[in-house]
Amino acid sequence: MRLEPLPFDDPVAQALLERVQQEYVLRYGGPDETPVDPAEFAPPQGLFLAAYGEGGLVLGCGGWRAHGDGAAEIKRMYVVPEARGQGVARAVLAELERTAAVAARPRLELFTGTAQPEAIALYVSAGYRPVPGFGPYMHETEARYFGKHVEAGR
Repeated sequence: MRLEPLPFDDPVAQALLERVQQEYVLRYGGPDETPVDPAEFAPPQGLFLAAYGEGGLVLGCGGWRAHGDGAAEIKRMYVVPEARGQGVARAVLAELERTAAVAARPRLELFTGTAQPEAIALYVSAGYRPVPGFGPYMHETEARYFGKHVEAGR
C-alpha cells in the first residue's frame, strides 16, 4: 500500500469523499454538513491523503486541517468496503498524525458517531481519548469527540 497526498478537489479525492458521504447517509440518515473548504487541506495548514493498493486501486482516504490554536482536526477518514480490515485506516491515521506533528500541529482532534463503532475502536486503540465537543454536531447525542497529542519524530 502507498499513501499519496492529493488536493482535496482532485477527482480521485472527490470520488472518495462522495463515497464517505454516502456512508454517512446510510448510517445517520444524511451527509456530514460540517463546512469544509478544500483550501484547508492544502499544506502547510492541512493535508489530504489517498491510500492505493496493487495496480493503483484506491483503498481509502483521510485528511487533517488546522483546528484552533496548535491543533489539527482529522476529517474524512474512509476505507472502501472491500479493503476494510486490512490496516488501511490505521496506516492513513498514522501518516496523518506524523504529518500533523511535523507541521507543528501536535494536538489532534476529531469527531465520529455511535453508528461508526469500528471508527471509535480504531481511534481508542490508537490512543485517542474523549475530549469536549466542537463544531456543528457538539450537541448531538450520537456524536463522539476524541483527541490525542503526538510528537514529531515518533
